[in-house]
Amino acid sequence: MSVYTLNLRVFWPLVTFILSTLLVLHHFILRGSEEKGDGCSDQGPGAILLLKYVLAFALCYFFIRYCTSQPGSAKRGFHRVPETAGKSAVPKKELLEDHFEKHVRLSPHVLGHSKAHVAKLVSELVRVGRADVPPESSLAFRGDSVQIGSSYEEHKVGSPDCFDILVPLRLPRGLKLEPCSYTPIQGGMPLVTLDTPRKAEWTRRHKAFTDTFLHLQGTAGVYRLSPDSVLRWFYSASQRCLSAVRYPFEQRCSLSLSLNEGQRVQLHLTPRSDYVCCHISMGVRLIPAMPLGDNAFLVAAPGAQKGEHVWTVYFPRQEHRLLDFLKGKLPANSCHLKCLQLLKEVRDLGGQTLAQQAGAEWRGVLSSYALKTAWLRLLLRTPPEAWEERHLVDRLEDLLRYLKDSLQARVLHHLLLGGDTGLLPESMALPKLVKESVPSNLWAEFSAASMDLVSARLAYSWTHLHRLIRLGRPQRTSLGRGVHCKHIDAE
Repeated sequence: MSVYTLNLRVFWPLVTFILSTLLVLHHFILRGSEEKGDGCSDQGPGAILLLKYVLAFALCYFFIRYCTSQPGSAKRGFHRVPETAGKSAVPKKELLEDHFEKHVRLSPHVLGHSKAHVAKLVSELVRVGRADVPPESSLAFRGDSVQIGSSYEEHKVGSPDCFDILVPLRLPRGLKLEPCSYTPIQGGMPLVTLDTPRKAEWTRRHKAFTDTFLHLQGTAGVYRLSPDSVLRWFYSASQRCLSAVRYPFEQRCSLSLSLNEGQRVQLHLTPRSDYVCCHISMGVRLIPAMPLGDNAFLVAAPGAQKGEHVWTVYFPRQEHRLLDFLKGKLPANSCHLKCLQLLKEVRDLGGQTLAQQAGAEWRGVLSSYALKTAWLRLLLRTPPEAWEERHLVDRLEDLLRYLKDSLQARVLHHLLLGGDTGLLPESMALPKLVKESVPSNLWAEFSAASMDLVSARLAYSWTHLHRLIRLGRPQRTSLGRGVHCKHIDAE
């Protein structure tokens, strides 16, 4: 709800002007009435005139004195919105805490209901598509799913209506694919291709699968698995599985599946009853994934050029274990999750007025994964006691400073692929192919000019955070807390 703020620099001059106008009108009316009288002279009007001049002088004196004084000192009862960062009437910690409770924090109840319903639906869907034994000449679901993203890592912001889930696939029986490094950008995100051995006998015996999913590379008889072909098969298979499990869920929500422009399979849930978490329409991004070993997965690389047939590496299990490891070391009243959520909010508020191209670069450089990488690096380098709740502003400023330094250095290394041997716990297992890759820079594809602009805009957003908060979302109530549900009062 927006708060009305009285502007004293406008209010008091207006009152002074109105009173002065009334005084002048009263003077002329009284003078006119005297001229219409019997012409007798009297000293009474002179005393009244003197009183009026004294009153006018007092009003002018008050007006001049107010204009030369500090605004807000005359009337402490009015709430004054901060005008500059250096003169803010509200301490930054109170500002952040208030904004976090009203606009950032998600209701555990709403998020828990959403995750439970999504998990039940997806588990039924992949169970139907599961093959107990590897198929002869087709792909199949492995029968499990891996929950990834901020909704499952407890630092989700925005709205509890979007989820990412990896769906591991099974290769046909007898097909062997070798992961090979593919690096078009030096130091960029590691890309991988899945190639068959040279002159493999299997590809000749299973012509249908080879023509559908594999593409010949050169003249050496090497075939490469195509992510686009896998995605098209995955979409059709998901449609068939959804048709098989649709009926028990249709009483609670309507289900639909789409393949959007970004080549993403999106499962849409539109509620029919209060069971589907408080009438929230949800979207579930189903991501086909090829197991790489050591609990790592290969997924289609976003933005790949046509004909490249490349995959990128996901480490969901390693990241979950790392977060659990850090959670065990941090104090019970740790602010580390709140710090990352507020950093995302600073990014969203700072980019809301940018043009389309500038906004795309802003969101690309400060992607959620880049922010999480910087956050994890700071967590691993900072003593656990420094993350107590009372140090929230200090840790957030440290995180912003770390991002600024990284932007000026043009480098933000991938946490698991950055070549930092002593930073991660010794128990962290990575595939051999990944261990042998060069350090990966998450910002390798962005220009120096773009990173300079992002750095300057980020500093501006933090300095003028009070103004961005005031102007950013005036109509918005607490996300996930303003949703009506009969169970919400029990939270």
